[in-house]
Amino acid sequence: MSKCTLLSKGLVLTLLILPFLGQAQTKPSKIDQKLKELGLVLPATSAPIANYVNAVQTGKLIFLAGKGPKREDGTYITGKVGSDLTLEQGYEAAQLTALHQLAALKAQIGNLDRVKRIVKVLGMVNCGPDFGDQPKVINGFSDLMVKVFGEKGKHARSAVGVGSLPSKMAVEVEMIVEIE
Repeated sequence: MSKCTLLSKGLVLTLLILPFLGQAQTKPSKIDQKLKELGLVLPATSAPIANYVNAVQTGKLIFLAGKGPKREDGTYITGKVGSDLTLEQGYEAAQLTALHQLAALKAQIGNLDRVKRIVKVLGMVNCGPDFGDQPKVINGFSDLMVKVFGEKGKHARSAVGVGSLPSKMAVEVEMIVEIE
């Protein structure tokens, strides 16, 4: 066969395959399917509000910077849980924060199916000195991780009360994740 014949056969093959390359369907991840089943949508990731990054990977661990309950309009759920917000509103703020952490994690690792384990969570609750239900508030975050990841979502955790948080957020949560 001459080079011209090989070239023309290659060109024909390329022209036959080319239309199908853009049509390749990627199968949704198991976690993406789980989120859809739960009626949850990950928000867009946002740039950090100061001089830090959203996530740092070292080995198989991902350390996620603190995130808060940012609404779609860019504002945060603010106030002190126990005085400005009810315990239930604090729980919901922690759930919204969990979605933001999952979005940041997905942006870092590409596919949430790579999560081997949610390792550690630090939950901070903006509250007064007499409020003692910080664990119940941060359960909003933890419960969502377990709904999404099952046993892999169970983690070690600290839930603390603080006098204030950036932008007067109601909650802020940091997370450490092991990936495969």
